[in-house]
Amino acid sequence: MGEHRSLPVPEGLEGERVDAALARLFGISRTKAADLAAAGAVLLDGEIAGKSARVLTGSWLEVTLPDPPAPAVMKAETVDGLRIVHDDDDIVVVDKPVGVAAHPSPGWNGPSVIGGLAGAGYRISTSGAEERQGVVHRLDVGTTGLMVVAKSERAYTSLKRQFKDRTVEKVYHALVQGQMDPQRGTIDAPIDRHPQHEWRWAVVTDGKPSVTHYETVDAFRHASLLEVHLETGRTHQIRVHMSAMKHPIVGDLTYGADPVLAKRLAILRQWLHAVKLGFEHPGTGQWVEFTSPYPADLQRALDLVSAP
Repeated sequence: MGEHRSLPVPEGLEGERVDAALARLFGISRTKAADLAAAGAVLLDGEIAGKSARVLTGSWLEVTLPDPPAPAVMKAETVDGLRIVHDDDDIVVVDKPVGVAAHPSPGWNGPSVIGGLAGAGYRISTSGAEERQGVVHRLDVGTTGLMVVAKSERAYTSLKRQFKDRTVEKVYHALVQGQMDPQRGTIDAPIDRHPQHEWRWAVVTDGKPSVTHYETVDAFRHASLLEVHLETGRTHQIRVHMSAMKHPIVGDLTYGADPVLAKRLAILRQWLHAVKLGFEHPGTGQWVEFTSPYPADLQRALDLVSAP
């Protein structure tokens, strides 16, 4: 039946959208909050409120929250292609293959980095949500490359702080359609969920600050290879920013890539790879860096697009 909550809108939420206010008050996702509003489960001063209505300090908010979902089951599994790049008492750095999620989640039945580490006998930090223990950042299922997972509590705390403070060096290579003009630059455009398609993200006026730095490594007839440095780490950030610049990532059909070019290059996912990861080691305090070569499918596509 869910839990019914009734309270005045706090001063700090003055002017917020209903979905954003519910997310902050009750720790639920913006999508779930919008669903509640759409179902008529949110009242402001006794009137049904839509997701985009603005809340005012002191208004009486009533909402029926859904029952919490059953926790994802942590399963130890064998994950083909999951490569251990570095391992010590505090951290394990992995090279994630395509088709693997960072951690288990509702609706995902495929393999995960956390499940693969558990299956290989690795002990990871118990900090974080049950299904995300040790995870301090994520890569999309269709994105390959480097991820660091915390094995100790001090590592989890340190790495979370470093990611929050934006001191971690996150470097990606992306093959995008066309040629960037200018060849190097910064994309500073806020990102949030797409207003019409909740499974996508988009550049929106009231989104979260998102900053992507890029430079062209090589330019070909139909595409360009970019080196991308992330200052922030929003979901799908590089994919959304490149799409917004009218240079979608090759193979990224979700964000407007040309399916004909993707087929010609035999690429079945976005051409995006986390090539370098650098941070202050939580145990030693020393700066450490790790690199990853392109996987076979990306290298093959790059060879094809660069052929005369």
